[in-house]
Amino acid sequence: MSVILGSTVQFIMKLTTLAILFFAFLNLRSLSAQQPTQDPLLRWMDQFAQQQLQRREDAIARIHNVADAERRKQSVRQKLLSLIGGLPDYSGPLNPSITGQIQTEKYTIEKVIFQSLPGFYVTANLYRPSQLGNQAGRYPGVLLQAGHTQEGKPEGQRLAANLALKGFVVLAFDPVGQGEREQTYDGRVDRPLAGWSVPEHIQAGAQSMLIGESVARYFIWDAKRAIDYLVSRPEVDPAHLGAVGCSGGGALTAFIGALDARIKAVAPACYINSYRLLYAGPDPDSEMSPPNLLGSGLDMADYVELSAPVPWLILATDGDYFTPAGARLVYDEARRWFGIYGAEDKVRLFIGSGPHGTPLETREAIYDWMIRWLKDGQGDSHEQPVKIYTSRELLVTLTGHVDDEPGSRKLYQLILDGFRARRRQGTIPELAAELRRLTIPSDGTAPEVRVLDESNGPEGRRQHVRFESESGVEISGKLYVPHLSQPGLSQSSPAVLLVSDKMSNSAIPSMASLAERIARTGRVVLELEPRDSPGEGERPFVGNWLTNARADQIGRSLPAMRAHDIVRGVDLLAARKDVDPAAIRAAARGVRGIWLLLAAAADNRIGKVWLDRTPYSLRAALEHAMNTDLFDAVIPSFALHWDLDDLAKAMGNRSVLWTDPSNWMGRPAPGGPPFQYRYILGDTTDLRDEQDDAYINEFLRGAR
Repeated sequence: MSVILGSTVQFIMKLTTLAILFFAFLNLRSLSAQQPTQDPLLRWMDQFAQQQLQRREDAIARIHNVADAERRKQSVRQKLLSLIGGLPDYSGPLNPSITGQIQTEKYTIEKVIFQSLPGFYVTANLYRPSQLGNQAGRYPGVLLQAGHTQEGKPEGQRLAANLALKGFVVLAFDPVGQGEREQTYDGRVDRPLAGWSVPEHIQAGAQSMLIGESVARYFIWDAKRAIDYLVSRPEVDPAHLGAVGCSGGGALTAFIGALDARIKAVAPACYINSYRLLYAGPDPDSEMSPPNLLGSGLDMADYVELSAPVPWLILATDGDYFTPAGARLVYDEARRWFGIYGAEDKVRLFIGSGPHGTPLETREAIYDWMIRWLKDGQGDSHEQPVKIYTSRELLVTLTGHVDDEPGSRKLYQLILDGFRARRRQGTIPELAAELRRLTIPSDGTAPEVRVLDESNGPEGRRQHVRFESESGVEISGKLYVPHLSQPGLSQSSPAVLLVSDKMSNSAIPSMASLAERIARTGRVVLELEPRDSPGEGERPFVGNWLTNARADQIGRSLPAMRAHDIVRGVDLLAARKDVDPAAIRAAARGVRGIWLLLAAAADNRIGKVWLDRTPYSLRAALEHAMNTDLFDAVIPSFALHWDLDDLAKAMGNRSVLWTDPSNWMGRPAPGGPPFQYRYILGDTTDLRDEQDDAYINEFLRGAR
């Protein structure tokens, strides 16, 4: 009895933890939708987004006939495929197998596994009417994509079973990172190390962007191969196929409905929205929103319009953070677009009651839509009661993890394969051109500085300052100005720029402490805070992914913008009369050291750089399923041509002091010169400052 009770308690605790994570995620997204104006950086980026969306709408307004619409559709399709990095060039076998089945009186659930790419297993449940006829192609098929529930395919079983009762064959499959396809599962702790599906998607999203892709390409490819399996079934009519899904599944439904001509009826729920409202609100996850989407002149309405006049049912709920107002913007535009084809009746907006999800009225709207367009309207759209099976009962694999299948591969390995196939080492002159394209260098003009407050300390005056990095973007910092009465202090002093951070480690001096110590040597010190969005760096491992993703959507790179902020900090220092512009150095820790390397490679006024605990390689982030704060370092496609050592080479003869280079989980990574490593002090507290003092002295030593 005690064993059973203990197992039950552990199970309840796991469910409670997952529920807390899930609702915390929803609350964060809802909060960001309600309070976008509290974030100056988001406000600034949203201005770009709205301008890009307005240009798109102006282009749409000029389309009045089918010929023009078809030309735009061709252009949109090419853009969308380019943004995601194309789809895999593979036409090999699915190697499907059925590992078991559940038999009910009126429908059967088959447990299916297939390979969308070699070794990349997809687990699925196929729901079919139990009384199959002898005639092949008798039943229409529906592809059912799961939302972000960790369990994946069981999520939509009520909908799938009802469709089977109504004469459809339905394939519900696990998306990457969900169900039996968790990418960071560790049997020693019996859970995914990344936490749950969304962080896994974000992890892979950052890796994909490093090589100029969107992780959406793999989700879409799984869906296309799932359709391949569905049409291979003799009981499925390949001319009558539909796609359904909610939230993350709604995104995949929209993508597959837009890109696969075999789909003849589409019903995405709680996803379709205009970025007019979505951009500064609950901006979707990595696999739901391709980078540079808005910068390329696209919005979600393009997914609907791309397959016109294929019937689309846009589903929303009145309490969703993907708001009905945003869904209506898409619907209104799409209805005009479908009208060009004389098909206004083939696009519909349905708004159900309640929060994010598919309530009964939404499900019945889906049944009605699929019956109307795939069964000539013959059928009853009312939902029937069905038995709900547990996730374990619906498992396809013996262990519940595709990792245990022979030759199984993970998503990061596919991304790594893509990197190796496309890698082309760039030159240093090409790197310099890329840094200019990213607008990292400045024109060298001095920014206008506002002093917000000022105080005095033993190191000198301390000023809290703000200045404009680029039009509309203000950044702040602390300026330490030594007392002019200090012995030996010349009129023009060396200066140090420190990139502020929030690292907390009692064994490591804070940046504020480091600033004070350096200021006491008679140098002017600027502790700079590059642009950021408040409250977006709280989640384990993924860091400030949302602000980075938003920047990428409008065709900007947040790491590059932050590098530009550092260069503007150099402009501030170089313009001061008490600073020797030929003696400016800079230091940063962690992933922020990558921003500093970008700045130093672009601006030779930074005479020397100190990087502490900074990852030693961007490309190393492709070698594992998990990384920490990778999005804060991602410049799309950069890793295909350069790595961090190339940035150091671009600095020429200027030196880099690189201490405790880390891997992408924040641990020191072994390496030879030029890296230097701390020794462990432990309880020898009286020597705590000794080695840091040595590094400070080395950093400050020399002419440059």
